[in-house]
Amino acid sequence: MTTMTAKSLTASRFVPAIFAAVLGIALITLTGHVQAAALHDAAHDVRHATGFPCH
Repeated sequence: MTTMTAKSLTASRFVPAIFAAVLGIALITLTGHVQAAALHDAAHDVRHATGFPCH
């Protein structure tokens, strides 16, 4: 049986939250600087690649 210390338990809770925050900031920054047409084309291509109809 393994036991977790309070320090490792606290760290294990914050790592996913920090990762999600960094990923969210990166996505907002990226989409804020890309041209609208390029963003639309990328989303359109992903929809076709996953087989989701968009027309």
